This record gives sequence, C-alpha cells and structure tokens, in this order.
Amino acid sequence: MQKLMVDFIISLDGYGAAEGWPGYWGMESPEYLGWLDEQEEHTALMGATTYRLMSGFGAQMPDEPSMAGLTAMPKVVFSSTLEAPLSWANTALVDGDAVEAVRAMKQQASRPMRTLGSPALSRSLLRAGLVDRYRVVVFPVITGANGRDRIFDGYPDVALKLVDHRTFGGGLQLLEYVPTVRGEGSAPRRPGRCPRPSGRTCR
Repeated sequence: MQKLMVDFIISLDGYGAAEGWPGYWGMESPEYLGWLDEQEEHTALMGATTYRLMSGFGAQMPDEPSMAGLTAMPKVVFSSTLEAPLSWANTALVDGDAVEAVRAMKQQASRPMRTLGSPALSRSLLRAGLVDRYRVVVFPVITGANGRDRIFDGYPDVALKLVDHRTFGGGLQLLEYVPTVRGEGSAPRRPGRCPRPSGRTCR
C-alpha cells in the first residue's frame, strides 16, 4: 500500500497565502528551495482551484525549473466542474468521489501520493483516515490582516505524533507528523461522577 502525505506551507497563524505578499511570503531560502528539489518522486493530488492556479503558472513559466518539474510529474485532479482532456500535461481527471478514489489509489498506485495545496480535498482525506503523514512548513510571519486560505478551518480533532522536524535558513520550520483523527469516531467521554454518596451523575 502506498502512503499519502498532506503537505502545506503556512504562516504562523495558519494561512496558506496572503494578499499583497510575494510567493513564500518572500522568505524562501536557498536551503529550503534546494530541499524541495530533493523530494522523492510522487503523484500530486489536487482540487480544481489549485489545478487552475498551478496549470496557469505552468503555461506562463514552462521553463522555470520548479514548474517544469511539476509539469512532468504525474498529477490527479478531483473535480466535477473541469472537463477532460485537461490541458496540463501528465494530469488525470477524477470526477467521482475523491475519498473512494484515493482509497483505491493507495492500494493500486506505484508511487506515494502527496497533496498540493487544496485545503478542502486535504480535509476530506484526513477526515476519512487516509492520511499517513501530515507535513507543514511554517513561515515566520503572521498575516492576520491579509491572510487567505485558512488551512485548519473545518478540521476534525486530530492527534499528531511528531516524526521529523527541521529548521531552514530564515527560520522556516518543517514539522512532520503521523495524524490520528479523533472527533466523530472517538469513544464518547464518560460523564463525571458527583462527589456525593449517591454517586449520581453530575449535570
């Protein structure tokens, strides 16, 4: 079975981007960019919004090294609004249920999978218990006034076990976890007992 990683870059206050800020909040370092180039081969998973954004970058900057690498990478888009064939090379479209499709892909795929942006897709896969690793790179910036794409809104409760961490130049913090989803699937807490001889349930 192949592994699935949810992978985000975020501000300290949990935004995925911010209006009026450059890419990577202008804080990417050569060390971090070099590390990105060393990532293992994988299949990128995304939703329609991320596809439209990234395929546009790919068309505008086809020779930029990181975009060229992403274009060459196998990609799967989950969308009921896009139509095949997609213009971005090496991209397959799935218009059915993303959770069931990824569940099958984990059994059948030849390489690991990793989300690209796509907060809603990532949230659905996490809630379904399909995510093996959850990784964030935290940039040292707070974008409370202009932040957009809040990453953690709508999440279930998730316990996180830290399995890897690293500090890049400029103070970027990589944190990689094994997630365990709680919430609806967790055993209910037992009500407390009143400190009375009757032992009646506290209300």
